[in-house]
Amino acid sequence: MPTTEKLKKIATQVRRDIVRMVHAVNSGHPGGSLGCTDYLVALYFEVMKHNPDFSMDGKNEDLFFLSNGHISPVFYSVLARSGYFPVKELATFRKLNSRLQGHPTTHEGLPGVRMASGSLGQGLSVALGAALTKKLNGDDSLVYSLHGDGELQEGQIWEAAMYAAHNKVDNIISTIDVNGQQIDGSTDQVLSLGNLRAKWEAFGWEVLDAYGNNIDEIVKTLQYAKTQTGKGKPVVILMKTEMGAGVDFMMGSHKWHGVAPNDEQLATALAQLEETSGYNYLGDY
Repeated sequence: MPTTEKLKKIATQVRRDIVRMVHAVNSGHPGGSLGCTDYLVALYFEVMKHNPDFSMDGKNEDLFFLSNGHISPVFYSVLARSGYFPVKELATFRKLNSRLQGHPTTHEGLPGVRMASGSLGQGLSVALGAALTKKLNGDDSLVYSLHGDGELQEGQIWEAAMYAAHNKVDNIISTIDVNGQQIDGSTDQVLSLGNLRAKWEAFGWEVLDAYGNNIDEIVKTLQYAKTQTGKGKPVVILMKTEMGAGVDFMMGSHKWHGVAPNDEQLATALAQLEETSGYNYLGDY
């Protein structure tokens, strides 16, 4: 099977995981998780050099930092299905004593989680620290980070962006999920972000654009972004996505930022997400 078709099947399974996880506990954030599914599948199953035999020091492997930690359902699903921990553990999402908390934490020792990201705005700073550490250690692998567009309303993001360019941290590829939605409404209504390309360019970053719900395009953009590292500038991808991508009644609405589907809605969502089979990492838990 061609790589793109295989990735699409994995993405479909991840979306099934997301809606089932949040439905089971009537809690979680499905909208952004569904929108970022294709990106994270592309990253973990095709682009990133990583090791599911997890070591926190991350030497000689690419590292990923999830800054918008509320989209933990997609993160946990991708980690499990790429071998970091048993897929059946997804059934413990947001339950007492689970390692799969609503926002990722490090004190539970969940493989694949390198930072606690309940508070927005901090992930770029942490990712830059990791990127600089790699430079100091002569490690030529890369650091990736993901951020929500509403998260860019946090001032710490821009302090970190300025720092990265000034210090020529050119071994990082950051991606912004530009879905135009946040918890209280559209980003334009809550606090307009203006021209993001112009902003990031003004802060000294190499800026790329991508449509994040086309898995072939996001793979190609990430691969191209890798060719732009090591040239003296940090790299950022402005990734246009649709909130709730893959489930029609969730798409494009901020109302599904942090609301779980009921029984009927779950059945509708799963019916739209074709059952996948034939791979040892696929199948519902």
